[in-house]
Amino acid sequence: MKKIALLSIIAAMFAFSCGRQSYFQNPDGVTLKLKKTAKGCPSLMRIAFITDDIVHVTASDDKSFSQDSSLVALTNFKTFTGWKLIDKSDTLFLESSKLKVGVLKSTGQVFFMDENGNMKLQEVQGGGKTLIPLENSKPYNSISQVFNSPDEEALYGLGQYQNGEMNLKGCNVDIAQHNIVAVVPLLVSNKNYGLLWDNYSRTHFGDPREYKPLSDLRLYDKDGNEGGLDVIYSLKDDPQTILAERKESVIDAKYLPNLDKFPKDVPLQKAKVVWEGSIESSFTGEHRFQLFASGYTKLWLNGELVADFWRQSWNPWYKKFKADLKAGEKNSIRIEWIPDSDQPYISLSWLDVPDMAEQGKIRFTSESGKQLEYYYINGSSIDEVISGYRTLTGKAPIMPRWAMGLWQSRQRYKTQDEILSVVKEFRDRKIPLDNIVLDWFYWPEDKWGDHGFDPTRFKDPAAMVKDLHEKLHAQIMISVWPKFYTGTENYKKMDEKGWLYKANIDDQQKDWVGYVSTFYDAFNKDARDLYWQGIRDSLLTKGFDGWWMDATEPDILSNVSFADRKRLSGPTAMGPSENYFNAYSLIHTSGVYEGLRRDDPDRRVFILTRSSFAGQQRYAAATWSGDLAATWEDLRNQIPAGLNFCIAGIPFWTTDIGGFSVEKRYENPDAKDLTEWRELVTRWFQFGTFCPLLRVHGEFPYREMFNVAPEGSPEFNSMLYYDKLRYRLLPYIYTLDGDAHFNDYTIMRALVMDFENDSKVNDIADEFMFGPSILVSPVYNFEQRQREVYLPAGTGWFDFYSGSFMEGGQTVMADAPLGRIPLFAKEGSILLMGPELQYAAEKPADPIDVIVYQGKDGSFSLYEDEGTNYNYEKKLFTQIEFSYNENDKTLYIGDRKGEFPGMLLSRTFRIATVNQNKPGGQDKPLIYKTVKYDGNALSISLQ
Repeated sequence: MKKIALLSIIAAMFAFSCGRQSYFQNPDGVTLKLKKTAKGCPSLMRIAFITDDIVHVTASDDKSFSQDSSLVALTNFKTFTGWKLIDKSDTLFLESSKLKVGVLKSTGQVFFMDENGNMKLQEVQGGGKTLIPLENSKPYNSISQVFNSPDEEALYGLGQYQNGEMNLKGCNVDIAQHNIVAVVPLLVSNKNYGLLWDNYSRTHFGDPREYKPLSDLRLYDKDGNEGGLDVIYSLKDDPQTILAERKESVIDAKYLPNLDKFPKDVPLQKAKVVWEGSIESSFTGEHRFQLFASGYTKLWLNGELVADFWRQSWNPWYKKFKADLKAGEKNSIRIEWIPDSDQPYISLSWLDVPDMAEQGKIRFTSESGKQLEYYYINGSSIDEVISGYRTLTGKAPIMPRWAMGLWQSRQRYKTQDEILSVVKEFRDRKIPLDNIVLDWFYWPEDKWGDHGFDPTRFKDPAAMVKDLHEKLHAQIMISVWPKFYTGTENYKKMDEKGWLYKANIDDQQKDWVGYVSTFYDAFNKDARDLYWQGIRDSLLTKGFDGWWMDATEPDILSNVSFADRKRLSGPTAMGPSENYFNAYSLIHTSGVYEGLRRDDPDRRVFILTRSSFAGQQRYAAATWSGDLAATWEDLRNQIPAGLNFCIAGIPFWTTDIGGFSVEKRYENPDAKDLTEWRELVTRWFQFGTFCPLLRVHGEFPYREMFNVAPEGSPEFNSMLYYDKLRYRLLPYIYTLDGDAHFNDYTIMRALVMDFENDSKVNDIADEFMFGPSILVSPVYNFEQRQREVYLPAGTGWFDFYSGSFMEGGQTVMADAPLGRIPLFAKEGSILLMGPELQYAAEKPADPIDVIVYQGKDGSFSLYEDEGTNYNYEKKLFTQIEFSYNENDKTLYIGDRKGEFPGMLLSRTFRIATVNQNKPGGQDKPLIYKTVKYDGNALSISLQ
């Protein structure tokens, strides 16, 4: 990294728009008073050290700073005083042992350097801060902050998004909760720093402008006449039967209600719609398009197919694409759309990119906030950045060991007998399983929100849970929503206190079942307590193990505009819903976690949510990627979605294996569609095996592997193979679970985290590391039997199945038969594998196979504890260090450190080696050397 001379920095940043007045030194930093010389400039700025490598920057347009506590950052930090202030002419320098922060007194422009003076991040000239007061919403402002970003920088994180984007440099991201979007506003750079944007409103990363309607382009019909595109509405089963023809200049049926956008006499669920003509822009350069739709949609631009996807009718989504257009030049366009529903959605919008240099900067723009706040987190690696984020926002607790096994779910198990019979079938077929999930609608039809059971379908829920625990050795997770039907007992209790959002009640809006409902205000602490009491009294007392907190965006009414979503979810107890739009999931989750820790203190909390926010990891919350479509494109998009979510600091993420919503062709498939369906679920299962959580879920067809494909079929055999492999890897996986807590580790790892010196990995969106040892390359195309795999430079790689060796820094064509995805073990890895299990607690992990991939030094520390309680917080756990020295070809097993009740006092390790001359793997037998271990150190020669 190039060191920037101090005088050069000052000279480059001297221009300003806000004039200097004075500064004051505080115990943890400085406060600057700025003279406003332009609209939007802050009048106050504060720079404060949280730790020696975390700095809090605040800017206000008021006479003082807001006293509101951050919802995401912890408040129990001691004032950090291990820093010094150096006043040099126009610049203040605040220096700790880890970083240097400079600020121009004239403008408040801040820049961040490492301890050696190497520039890592700087705000743009003038400071890049704007706070524009919102009309009729005092003291709230629209807020923006801009930073410079060099061309070679790569950016990641911000949460989970469904557009296939990995490196977010130059991207536009709408940071707003949605059914399939999970927000974590931490941006992570390959330059080893993080920016935590502390704002809870809808935020834009990148270009803050709203996308423009199609009518802002010049539109021509097929004959070249200006004014609109030709549109033909026909029967989808008989395209020659024309239902309507007309010209249209706008394609904008994006939100409810939208049926008035289409011809009144056209039955859309039976229709096919084709738009055709040309578009012309007045700009030259890159244009960005968003095609938003449900149903089957294809779009050709200048004869090239740039979009081809399917979405379920009730959860449409975007397809993004780019095009270089020349001003005044016509570009042919054709859109084919089969709505596949009587309430469809479609919209096409665009945005020009007038300045690519501006597009490449780091820009956050938030709708609402009292003041501008962000945290700069310094590190020497991305892992250190994530550790800083969790230091600031809270550690991730260790998840229960059973949560690392297979979860089986379905939308939905309808009866008590069905739940028990499915788990029994897993046990009878010897298919490893740990968790069964009871999804929504176990209650009487009109009692949503009372957390009760329909007695005609669930005669004795407590006995069901007891049988699962004691007879079938399985856990059960249950779905709970922050939603209440009018007239239910819990609705009445909340309503009496004024703790419900009432706009949806006033609208008398019915849900898809047919009842009027609303959500409670989770921003009210007393309301959270009352909500928890209902769950505790109705469900915790029956012994449920995990809590599936659905619709935590909150999704009060789907497919309405952002303005309507904010209207329906407010006002909150803390302020207007605009200001807290993204934070509901964090606050809602906190109440359930705190209640469980208080009322069930001996059992680890496990929560699964459909959305997230920064800090949510401290509440034992994992997130899943929402109600996806069961398509190959959705499978492909899950890889970067999960990687960016995890690099944003929350370690536990999962996806509906197979995709949630299913095309009708899979419900009663012909032979070809059945083959594709089985392959799709199989490939998704293979990928899911190497996600932090392995979880199967979705609508019909049923997702149990024996319902997906018959026993003995290639698809069934593959899913069973990876399920068993997951359980054999539990010593490795559970150690990573412990590392996520003790060492702030990230289990599902973007390649940039481990190979930062190899720039070729920066944009790789379809490979990742599962822990420190295993490179995973999912397959996401139908009938694909090979795929290119880039092996990162700086190390060698062993094929996981055969043990054959390949040098890093090259792209190889890897075999990918239906039953396998390419997996590689990193040179210098020590991989621990336990015995086959039917469930995580079936027996201790003994013997453990220790596979040493030689060629480099390596290490791995085995972590173990009781698996289900919080005794690890009392330091009741063990660690056994394994280290391999390549020079003397010796494996060292260290003294066992620590203890816990029920631990193995002695055990067996079976040690095998893999090297360039001695291949071996899961499909090629390894030769083991068996050693007994009693807790005392051993050294084993592996010559």
